[in-house]
Amino acid sequence: MTTIVRFFITFGKANVVADALSRKEYSGRGVKSLTMTIHSHLSMQIKEAQLEALKPENMAGETLRGMDKNFEVRDDGVYYFINRIWTPKFGGYRDVVMNEAHKTRYSIHPGSDKMYLNLKKLYWWPNMKAEIATFVGKCLTCAKVKVEYQKPSGLLQQPKIPEWKWERITMDFITKLPKTTGGYDTIWVIVDRLTKSAHFLPIKETDKMEKLTRTYLKDIVRLHGVPISIISDRDSRFTSCFWQSLQNSLGSRLDMSTTYHPQTNGKSERTIQTLEDMLRACVIDFGKAWDIHLPLCRSPLCWAELGDTQLARGQTPDSALTGPEIIRETTEKIVQIRERLKASRDRQKSYADKRRKPLEFQVGDCVLLKVSPWKGMIRFGKRDKLNPRYVGPFEILARIGPVAYKLRLPQELSNIHPTFHVSNLKKCLSDETLVNPLEEIELNESLGFVEEPVEILDREVKKTKQSRIPIVKVRWNAKRGPEFTWECEDQMQQKYPHLFP
Repeated sequence: MTTIVRFFITFGKANVVADALSRKEYSGRGVKSLTMTIHSHLSMQIKEAQLEALKPENMAGETLRGMDKNFEVRDDGVYYFINRIWTPKFGGYRDVVMNEAHKTRYSIHPGSDKMYLNLKKLYWWPNMKAEIATFVGKCLTCAKVKVEYQKPSGLLQQPKIPEWKWERITMDFITKLPKTTGGYDTIWVIVDRLTKSAHFLPIKETDKMEKLTRTYLKDIVRLHGVPISIISDRDSRFTSCFWQSLQNSLGSRLDMSTTYHPQTNGKSERTIQTLEDMLRACVIDFGKAWDIHLPLCRSPLCWAELGDTQLARGQTPDSALTGPEIIRETTEKIVQIRERLKASRDRQKSYADKRRKPLEFQVGDCVLLKVSPWKGMIRFGKRDKLNPRYVGPFEILARIGPVAYKLRLPQELSNIHPTFHVSNLKKCLSDETLVNPLEEIELNESLGFVEEPVEILDREVKKTKQSRIPIVKVRWNAKRGPEFTWECEDQMQQKYPHLFP
């Protein structure tokens, strides 16, 4: 007998009398939980250390001071102090516990207070909070990356008040200005520290030292004589052999600021700030190039530097420099200026030291050097904000003055002057070796991380609705960021023309 079986396909909407087997089983919503148990041998290891620490020959090193009477022994044989595991000094398990609570990826370097709150729930030992604070203070990673909420180090140190006009001067450059029709893009600012009078000399950033020397002799030495000392930053023009040889021949002493500490040349920095404000106002109100208005800024700026007190007493910007009775009047005005300068400097120091703290190091100490992530190269519109705040440690070789120190820098940082202000240094308490090799860190003279392009690998055109933007694939010498990026071709060609033959 033959049986014929026929199969018919019925859509779900039409299959209204389906049996239970032809429908997908439906189950209500629920949550499946997973229970994980971590078996650790740490408690057993601490138990063995407790038994060894309680032996008479080891009890002296535990400094329990009678608190062992409050110990409670649980069923597993572990000693507890008020429901917390007693962690003895014997065996080094305190460091194991603190390392686990501080340096793993689940803790990520908490502060000492937070770390103590986390550990005191499970562990106890005498003087626990102080030991945790010492452990965190010696962490090299925390010292490098965490910001300090403290007063800046180093009390205010003021240079000597000059005895005579244009005897001690300061100088600096204002660079990267819009290029004028005459080709000028830089201003050389030279200020007398006594009378506050200044000269603003327009120059080109590409001018050689020979041309700058002729300008200096014509506009400064010819009018005011050779100064005794010159305060400046460590610009490459001031550190050149030619400039140093010239000043040595003239008898002028070069007092250069420490690395990345512009406050040393504060007189020039303050004058530059006022001058830039004046030039902005002149360009907005009167138009044309800034070099046309530059000669007009000297007199108003000198008036502004004198202040209301001097003006009320009849003193003018150049009254200490020129006049009919030049010998007598100049001498009297120099005495007045020095007295007022001393009173002003004393008041300034008293205010400044309220916001600072004294800090001293000894020769042979190891310190960390502060760097600025914001001083690095700009890449794809962002700064590398995740760079460490400090590098090191470095050994102190000598003390240079009250607030400056000379460091032993490795060959990789030979392009940086080894003398630093104390505000850029921090005591290194860690005994660890350097985590990040210095060959992976490149710093410029301003203590900023340097990343530069090496070559152009590819070119494309990014199409938008209204325009087409040429972009290039750039290979960088980066150690801490992406090695290959796509950048705008116009911006790269303007900033790095040597990559576009």
